[in-house]
Amino acid sequence: MNKLYQIFTLLMLTAACSQAQEAKPKTFTRADTLRGSITPERAWWDVQRYDITVKPDYIAKTTSGQNIITYKVLNTQHVPAMQIDLQEPLNIDSILLDKKVALKYSRDGNAWHVQVPQQQSKGSEHVVTVYFSGKPHESTRPPWSGGWSFNQDSLKRPWMTVTCQGLGASIWYPCKDHQSDEPDRGASLSMIVPDTLVAVGNGRLQSQVKNADGTATYKWSVSNPINNYDIIPYIGKYVHFGETYAGEKGKLDLNYWVLDYNLPKAKTYMPHEVHQMLKAFEHWFGAYPFYEDGYKLVDVPHTGMEHQSAVAYGNWYKPGYRLRDGSGTGWGLKWDFIIVHESGHEWFGNNITSKDLADMWIHESFTNYSETLYVDYIFGKDAANAYNEGTRKGIHNDSPIIPAYGVNDQGSGDMYPKGGNMLHAIRHSIGNDELFRGIMRGLNKTFYHQTVTAKQIEDYISAKAGFDYSKVFKQYLQTTQLPALELRFNTNRTKVSYRWTNCISGFNLPLNLTNGSQPALKIYPGTTWKTIALKAGNEMLFDTAAITKMYYITAAIVK
Repeated sequence: MNKLYQIFTLLMLTAACSQAQEAKPKTFTRADTLRGSITPERAWWDVQRYDITVKPDYIAKTTSGQNIITYKVLNTQHVPAMQIDLQEPLNIDSILLDKKVALKYSRDGNAWHVQVPQQQSKGSEHVVTVYFSGKPHESTRPPWSGGWSFNQDSLKRPWMTVTCQGLGASIWYPCKDHQSDEPDRGASLSMIVPDTLVAVGNGRLQSQVKNADGTATYKWSVSNPINNYDIIPYIGKYVHFGETYAGEKGKLDLNYWVLDYNLPKAKTYMPHEVHQMLKAFEHWFGAYPFYEDGYKLVDVPHTGMEHQSAVAYGNWYKPGYRLRDGSGTGWGLKWDFIIVHESGHEWFGNNITSKDLADMWIHESFTNYSETLYVDYIFGKDAANAYNEGTRKGIHNDSPIIPAYGVNDQGSGDMYPKGGNMLHAIRHSIGNDELFRGIMRGLNKTFYHQTVTAKQIEDYISAKAGFDYSKVFKQYLQTTQLPALELRFNTNRTKVSYRWTNCISGFNLPLNLTNGSQPALKIYPGTTWKTIALKAGNEMLFDTAAITKMYYITAAIVK
């Protein structure tokens, strides 16, 4: 979601999907490696739980707090240091081991190396309490830039939250800021705020205590593993309403936390949109992954984000993306983009999380495609095909979707519409929607609450589809070339030859051809010419306009 503004800017343009020159290699720093790799100071320990407390000062725009990090020792061959991440200008004030031993530490940019005892045994669990304070980085354009937002609502009352995907959760609290290590036993967030305000967090409200100094402490907690960047405070003049939804896994608590003056329209608008989303996504992806923590929408001053079990909502209670349709087809104005897209991340991004930021296409490509699947479920296949094709206006082909690994590098914004079109092509290539649906549901079951690599996802799809799609993934994710299908008919059109060009060696996307009136014909083009005999009427299946509508390719009849 952090690149959504860029994507929708591109979607408003009519840009041709042409070849682009490869981007020049980036230069990475030591800080990039410390942030994006599994350093020796990270490798020996595994996060079990976070218990975070934060006290923001709205006037001074400062914060203070602590994070109690419960961790397990993975091996005894560790260096005598633990890497904790906290970004400037925040500062670590002190660190305690097991709530009693003060630890020494040093700073290396945004990485802090904490000296821990060598005698910790493999499999043992310990707790480090990290106290922090300072004037945190403020977001200049949330959610596309990370940091705190010290805003006002329309009545000029305090309204605070955080956005941090990509930039990292260490922009606002100390943690092990790498996507591969989520707190296995969940997390809690306690917010100390003026007692005139309400604080909302992920999961379920555990306690609300009014303090003697005019503040109140709200403690929220999730029981499931959670991405660092999904743990978010929401602070403002919130009110609540809720309901119970009969979902695939049973009763699901739905909660809506909105600004007080938005309550009437929220009650008439949000439930219907959420119900439609849940019907569609539980059909395609399986049960909502976090029944234990519930589902909620929370009003925010920005457009929205996919914060697990507490989806940030700022779409004006209007359809589309703030009344815009990125596909340009009209189908995107029949539903609320933020509710659908950001909730889609509950399955892809929150349930299934990429280990490395370079594989964020797993989050964004599948969630972009969830929009098409939503349209398919609610409005039908023709509408879905039109919507998906329309999103191609946002494909820039400026650089590969997958960037460098191990350095916290973010790939091209094409991970949204190009990745979605890649999945649409694979779906049509399979030619069996029940099988494709089974794959989507199987991904969420097999990798339930896990962090994964791209290879795991790609291998799973290939295995279940019964075809090796590795070259297809490589083509769309690692190059900017748009594959070209060349067709050649004999004189009386009883035979057709075909091949792929403008593609990597071995590119082999199968094409399932159908036009609604003829039986489907499946062909397996390669990078050398293949020829088949055509039955009467089969030549109609080779309509290049129909083919390119289903597949993100070019197609042409050549001599």
